[in-house]
Amino acid sequence: MSIDIRGLYKRFGNFTALDHIDLKIPAGQLVALLGPSGCGKTTLLRIIAGLETADQGSIWFDGQETGSRHVRERRVGFVFQHYALFQHMTVFENIAFGLRVRPRKQRPSETQIRAKVHELLALIQLEWLAERYPSQLSGGQRQRIALARALAVEPQVLLLDEPFGALDTKVRKELRRWLRRLHDEIHVTSVFVTHDQEEALEVSDQIVVMNHGRIEQIGTPEAVYDTPATPFVYQFLGNINLFHGRAHSGWVRLGGLRVQAPEYQDAQHAPAMAYVRPHDIDLLREPEDSDSTLPATVNRIAILGSLVRLELRQTSDGEIAEVEMTRERFAADPLQIGDLVFVKPRHLRVFLQEEAATEASVPMHWHGDGGGI
Repeated sequence: MSIDIRGLYKRFGNFTALDHIDLKIPAGQLVALLGPSGCGKTTLLRIIAGLETADQGSIWFDGQETGSRHVRERRVGFVFQHYALFQHMTVFENIAFGLRVRPRKQRPSETQIRAKVHELLALIQLEWLAERYPSQLSGGQRQRIALARALAVEPQVLLLDEPFGALDTKVRKELRRWLRRLHDEIHVTSVFVTHDQEEALEVSDQIVVMNHGRIEQIGTPEAVYDTPATPFVYQFLGNINLFHGRAHSGWVRLGGLRVQAPEYQDAQHAPAMAYVRPHDIDLLREPEDSDSTLPATVNRIAILGSLVRLELRQTSDGEIAEVEMTRERFAADPLQIGDLVFVKPRHLRVFLQEEAATEASVPMHWHGDGGGI
């Protein structure tokens, strides 16, 4: 089932939760709503489900407006962060619940209910837990049961509100891979809310990046990561280093760096900001020329499994930057704390400062994991 969201607007008192949202979700896709707390993603999910009403706008399922439909008529399955299982019911009865409470004319027979529950238990690979109670299950098992219960009513749309947020890192990684495989089997149009960028990048077909009740960018995981549309998207999806400088006639001067920015051919000494990810920086032992490298000193070295993260301090102003490389690359030319290196960014993305200033969550001076030069 496709979902078409048109002009959705929602306020809570003086707070604008959704600011005229337009969004089309193709049938059968797994779409992530990604953004920081308070950006409106859960409000949007609840309005799609019918658990909340919009002040303006409409939602259409397969070309039919849903405003007059009761929650039960929307055929939406909802999975919450904290499982919401009935503690006094067995796993089997939890999954069967949505089928048993249907109106008599729509209710399956007991034989059909039992067959459906066993089918779902097999789908989530937990047949052996049918007679246990939620208190006897791990967090990951409880969340899979909650998902099976949502699927039992054969929803046309599956909505998941931070479904793995209450789980530890290892279980989260296992379950999100499992969710992706499950979706590839059942192909139910699914929308899930997360503030975890890695989760969104790994699981979804499309990512909708939200900020302050607005959509910043919609695209495939590769598109939003590789070609962010706004400064906010750039800094939200992964660590960054930030350079400050000025753009003039298609060139940008960033400290000692000079890089081309043809999109700003008309800019005249305009304040600019450039973003570069830690893995998009080369470290050289000798400078190439005065315009393409910056001198820095190795301040800290951290070995993180297959990665090595180096903290650098620029020699001219003391600002900090981060560089990431593989263990193999590091081993080929090991660096020591105190070594002088020359920083050469491979991929820079430039924005004029007036563009970045409209993104309230993007700092003018970087204070996060990326550091700044």
